[in-house]
Amino acid sequence: MRAAVVTAFGGPEVIQTREVPDPIPAAGQVLVEVEIADLIFVETAIRRGGHGKFFDVEPPYIPGSNLGGRVRAVGPGVPADWIGKTVVGRPPNFGGHAELAVLTPYVEVPPELDLQTAVAVYGDGFTALMLEQLAPSMTGQNVLITASAGGMGLLLIQLAHKAGAHVIAAARGEQKLALSQAQGADVLIDYSNPSWEKLVLEATNNQGAGIVFEGAGGELGSTAFTVTRDGGWFSAHGAPSGGFATIDPATAERRGITVKGIMDLRADSTTTTVTAHDVLTRAAAGDLRPVIDRTYPLDELPKAHQALESRTLRGKALIRIA
Repeated sequence: MRAAVVTAFGGPEVIQTREVPDPIPAAGQVLVEVEIADLIFVETAIRRGGHGKFFDVEPPYIPGSNLGGRVRAVGPGVPADWIGKTVVGRPPNFGGHAELAVLTPYVEVPPELDLQTAVAVYGDGFTALMLEQLAPSMTGQNVLITASAGGMGLLLIQLAHKAGAHVIAAARGEQKLALSQAQGADVLIDYSNPSWEKLVLEATNNQGAGIVFEGAGGELGSTAFTVTRDGGWFSAHGAPSGGFATIDPATAERRGITVKGIMDLRADSTTTTVTAHDVLTRAAAGDLRPVIDRTYPLDELPKAHQALESRTLRGKALIRIA
């Protein structure tokens, strides 16, 4: 089969399309003819050699996580009637940017959802719903969302708007802010401007945001923490700036702020009860509407990585395999 292979840690140029052996489904797995796959920012960091303590990956490896396609074969213990069904899911250790992939877990795509939407919402939607479940009620709250024009940021805007929150979207540039507004943001803040945090305070009558979904990381994330209301709730789940926001636990305790990190958002954790079925059901109901900026063919995966790292995308990037 054809697959994208990360040949060494480094820039996008280390990704090469190669012929590799077909995977074989193990017990509980299905083998899928991949039609379309997701691309998320953390994959670019892993390709550079980052996040080693979270992901045990060494080159050469096939990147790609969430994907969708038709089941070709099943492993031991999986009923044969799964063959031919259209599913979305996640490979056990990447491998999604290939013509064939094994999945654990996986879920059938409901007929009311097209496959592209199902793949686009599957990963970010999982995280967005876990954040929704972990956070306090957003109704009537000032909710700050950083990296608001990313795939997950836009879903969080939709959820907060539907919940009746006063949504403050922070992103870089007019186009990303306009996209955030189209999803339901009430206040738009360009954090490329100095002292942008003062605008957050102005938008909240100097109280700060009661809930902060922090998806930018780095210094931006640390600044967002300073405008979290005392007694508020803060999630440091994004790291496109190079690392997760650094939060002093003693300061958070003194101010009574509940802080959640990336380990609270693992799909295999027991911190939430969100399932893949929940994600697709909410998407079918219109609660989660992924915004897809561009779809790249498999051979252009390096270009997709470059676009993601250069922050030129507004919404999701997808990879079309077949």
